[in-house]
Amino acid sequence: MADIICVIGNKGGTGKTTLSHMLCQGMGLLGKRSVCVLTDTHRDPLDPEGRRYLTADARTRESLAKVADKIRSLEAWLGVIDGGGNRSEMDRKLYGLADLVLLPFRDSHEDIRTVIRDLELFPRAYAVPMQWPTNAWQREAAEKTVREFLAPYRDRILEPVATLSATKLLLQDRLPGTLPTVLANACRSMAHQVLDLLQLSIEDDGTEQEGMRPQIPGATLAPPGRISSTAIRA
Repeated sequence: MADIICVIGNKGGTGKTTLSHMLCQGMGLLGKRSVCVLTDTHRDPLDPEGRRYLTADARTRESLAKVADKIRSLEAWLGVIDGGGNRSEMDRKLYGLADLVLLPFRDSHEDIRTVIRDLELFPRAYAVPMQWPTNAWQREAAEKTVREFLAPYRDRILEPVATLSATKLLLQDRLPGTLPTVLANACRSMAHQVLDLLQLSIEDDGTEQEGMRPQIPGATLAPPGRISSTAIRA
């Protein structure tokens, strides 16, 4: 049975979609088969061509249930559900569905206040610092803020994902032919953290795995815009 990871949080603009695709890209680099699931009605499905993971369109309640059931039926797969922002009811639904819940946040006081509320509301969730400053002074200021306000939750805060302009490449409709090594390393690092939390084995020699796209047993392709424009058919 597949594990399902849900990336949620009440505030928009924290990097939920970026984190979801980074996780799936990292899983692919580690030889794991995964599906990135779109639920945000304000976004369009991305072209799956050339990705190391599948994508699925689950922007309706019915399609989400079907996609989740399909993922659960797959052995040794991982489903990453991008929950979108400002959807409290959806967050609660996904929290109940997930094996692991991630709450991305940025280093603003508004983000931190919101993630504190979400950590209280979702006691099994982990917070993920996103777009973390790389400048030494800014990073120290961000870390000081986290120490000051998030100290009670320090055991539920993962390693930061540093600011990296290349992450936007994963959100293009069509991926470029090659991706920067620094992006691959960031994706692999994030995937390592998540697989460790799920207590799943990792075989990583630091090199890229052969074969760009996993295949779902028994899945068929559907026309673009359908749930499995990506190879999952609900």
